[in-house]
Amino acid sequence: MWGPADTLLVALLALIAALLRCGAAGGQVAPNYRPLIGVLAQENLPDDPAARGSSYIAASYVKYLESGGARVVPIRINRSEEEYSEIFHSINGLLLPGGDVDLEKSQFSRAARIFYNLALKANDAEDFFPIWGTCQGLQQLTVLTAKKNLLTLTNTSAVALPLTFTPEARSSRLLSTFPKDLLQSLAQENITANFHSWSLSKQNFSRNTKLKRFYKVLSTNTDGKTEFVSTMEAYHYPLYAVQWHPEKSPFEWIDKPGMVHTGAAVKASFYTALFFVSEAMKSLHRFSCAAEEERALIYNFSPVYGGSGAIFVQNYYFD
Repeated sequence: MWGPADTLLVALLALIAALLRCGAAGGQVAPNYRPLIGVLAQENLPDDPAARGSSYIAASYVKYLESGGARVVPIRINRSEEEYSEIFHSINGLLLPGGDVDLEKSQFSRAARIFYNLALKANDAEDFFPIWGTCQGLQQLTVLTAKKNLLTLTNTSAVALPLTFTPEARSSRLLSTFPKDLLQSLAQENITANFHSWSLSKQNFSRNTKLKRFYKVLSTNTDGKTEFVSTMEAYHYPLYAVQWHPEKSPFEWIDKPGMVHTGAAVKASFYTALFFVSEAMKSLHRFSCAAEEERALIYNFSPVYGGSGAIFVQNYYFD
């Protein structure tokens, strides 16, 4: 005869078996040394001859995060809000990459808005979740925060620049982790790659109350006429963004002005990646089990080599 104690024992054994099946995805404690960072895909570039499917992620962003000690989960566009919510609670951070899409009407912007709102809500509830924006990613974050597009045209489509640090840079979470010699190189050498036609001018930033209250400007740059925000972080949330491209120096090789492969430029890439991944390690989100985690990883997809004249050396494409 089975009694209540036997039934309880069977239930406990079933629970233990389920946890064991979920292996690496279960039982972790802070810090999380197996962070998973989502990279948001975006609509294909119209002039990409190698394009397939409907969206892409440049492989340099994947390599960039891997260099800092993270694994990558591709986040595809045209998914339901429910699916995005499920992914959000399974990953430990989000990277919004550079690109060229509509920051208010594209599927990229729709997905970014959903994750942005989920991140704010989670962090308000002390559920740590960081976001990093690069180039277009910085621009997208400003549009989401200001609830309007305040960008202006600048002559910065292919140029390497030094950073002009603001007084607030010294107290920043991001830059306080950088070695002094790297900060000196960033301030004095042309090692930050800029490939953007639109920027958030310092003037527009200063005139917008929502942006001023939300973000701390850590550095600016100028095209000779317009001063624009080049590095920033949120005051009260783990949100970080750069208008320049730290991932390009070690992982992109297009022969074009603005591309810098010096030791200092590569070092800047590494320290930004290391910082963001260390932030992701504070998040305890996880997949329900190891099998589900494995199905979500970027390793299930193969990058496509674009050739010597391509904008990106390799891209991942998605339906």
